[in-house]
Amino acid sequence: MSTMPVTPASTSIPTPLVVSAAKARLWMGGALLFGLLAYYFIGVDQGAVSVFGSDLHVHEFVHDARHLLGFPCH
Repeated sequence: MSTMPVTPASTSIPTPLVVSAAKARLWMGGALLFGLLAYYFIGVDQGAVSVFGSDLHVHEFVHDARHLLGFPCH
């Protein structure tokens, strides 16, 4: 009976991603801005008092998301 040598699976540990503080601040600022805009459009914008005027009712586009997240709008 012949045997084949068994080699262990590779156990190399991946190197961590290193990000500079300036780049981290940039990403965090962008994430914060995106979060605030999402909160405004889903939670605050009511169409009649919309920042973008009465022609664009963002409220209607995110109506179901408002209910899903628990924001009252009726």
